[in-house]
Amino acid sequence: MKKLNLILSVLLFSSYCYSQSGKVIDNLSMTSKILKGERKYAIYLPPDYETSERSYPVLYLLHGAGDDHTGWVQFGEVLHIADKAIKKGQSTPMIIVMPDANTTQRGYYNSIDEKWRYEDFFFDEFMPYVESTYRIKKEKRFRAIAGLSMGGGGTFIYALHRPDLFSSACPLSAYTGPLTIDNMKKRLPQNIKASNEVLQSYFEKYDALSLIKNMEEKAIKSVRWYIDCGDDDFLFEGNSLIHIEMNKRKLPHEYRVRNGGHTWTYWRDSLPEVLKFVSDAFHQH
Repeated sequence: MKKLNLILSVLLFSSYCYSQSGKVIDNLSMTSKILKGERKYAIYLPPDYETSERSYPVLYLLHGAGDDHTGWVQFGEVLHIADKAIKKGQSTPMIIVMPDANTTQRGYYNSIDEKWRYEDFFFDEFMPYVESTYRIKKEKRFRAIAGLSMGGGGTFIYALHRPDLFSSACPLSAYTGPLTIDNMKKRLPQNIKASNEVLQSYFEKYDALSLIKNMEEKAIKSVRWYIDCGDDDFLFEGNSLIHIEMNKRKLPHEYRVRNGGHTWTYWRDSLPEVLKFVSDAFHQH
């Protein structure tokens, strides 16, 4: 009888552990002095977060143009995909943070006139706030960034501007920049007036290919890169050029071209691979 009770207890405990689910909260906000207002964000907490006291690695997951902090929650199915990857042992338990970059102005960069400083907000306010509010490991090794489309561009720029902060970067179907300064000029609002010197400086700061060409190898190599873009994606050119330039400079990176376009179907298939890739850096070896 004791043996039967023990077996039943083990089975019940195993069933409980397996049935545990993570949690997504998508109506959170913080006050930003830099952006002068409330900034929303969503967060995924792994299945054992509320029953443990330990700290976790973190993945900053950036949305694309037209979405907000709920994009990866609603359309990317982050809760289901992350829970499944963790239960299958393909991903280490981690916290996933999804900020909003589509309120007041759209995008992850500082504006050329410095009147909108989203990048400064992200590094100087948002990251410190999140990492002090939740049990997050604060070392570079336990921090990663990923994103799709506009968020893929943010992933490139943030990891290249601050390679000291991220162990891995995973741009998906990324907007890599205007590719030429003339293209950038065409995209600027008509009320923005800037000298050629300012325009050139801004282009070099926010064009991922320019950064890959001109940065020190050591800084780029300090980040693990996973670049993924579909063969039918309209942003294939910029991603392909970055892959070619990284090969020329012998910069280690993973480059994936799969069947598909600029769609959530493609990105939902990408997310498990992203979780697996960033977990390789988070794990003890």
